[in-house]
Amino acid sequence: MTDTEDKNSDGLQSVILTMNIIEQVVRTPKGVGVTSLANTLGTSKSRIHRHLQTLVQQGYVFQQDDSERYELGPKLLSLGQSVFDNMGLIRASNDPLLDLRDALGHSAVASQLTPEGMLVIATVPGRASIEIGVRVGSILSFHGSAQGKVATAFSSQAFQARVLRNRLELFTPETIVSPTVLAEEYEVIRRQGWAVAPNQAALGLNTLASPIFNAAGMVCGAVGIVDMIQFLGEVPSEEHIEKTKSTAVRISRLLGYSG
Repeated sequence: MTDTEDKNSDGLQSVILTMNIIEQVVRTPKGVGVTSLANTLGTSKSRIHRHLQTLVQQGYVFQQDDSERYELGPKLLSLGQSVFDNMGLIRASNDPLLDLRDALGHSAVASQLTPEGMLVIATVPGRASIEIGVRVGSILSFHGSAQGKVATAFSSQAFQARVLRNRLELFTPETIVSPTVLAEEYEVIRRQGWAVAPNQAALGLNTLASPIFNAAGMVCGAVGIVDMIQFLGEVPSEEHIEKTKSTAVRISRLLGYSG
């Protein structure tokens, strides 16, 4: 075995051990100690301790000051909740997105609210010969996309302030980058229950979006339709607005929202 292969093997074994430690911590809600982990995983306590300290530093594992046991850390809990929310939102969106596309013909998109932006989690292509849409896994901005604007508008004042403090990237000459103007638009969006972003993410493109709420009554995502601006105008029709909003309500109810 070459030196490179030996290093790669060591690195792989370290990753495997780290994942095994995380699995054991997850399986032990009341916490687990170094000795128990070493015995279970068949390695030395010093090696286990080194890995645990790295996991603690990264926030994946937590140790109480007065305890020798290690428990789930905030980052691991947050990741688990994100996966749960993501899968629940995907399942709840599947049929409503198809119905929305069939009703209007435009591409239909569902996205999840994340700290970085709106994560596109499900799409249904439109019926036009030229496909217009966004890729699953894309991150949409809070200020330059209809999904981002509608989710931010229905978020807390603190979240809105965070968005407005950050750098607002100019994607096109039409992108709103003035915090004052954007804050005023959030107020309008809250009153009407929908948002558009004509020519703001990309020239010639428009999206109409409405917010999705979870069982706790908090905005967790958005549903929207996407098309060229000649087919989805800057001022959407009443039919477009009604069907997009009703689809968002339908998904929200499937998630347990009762508002």
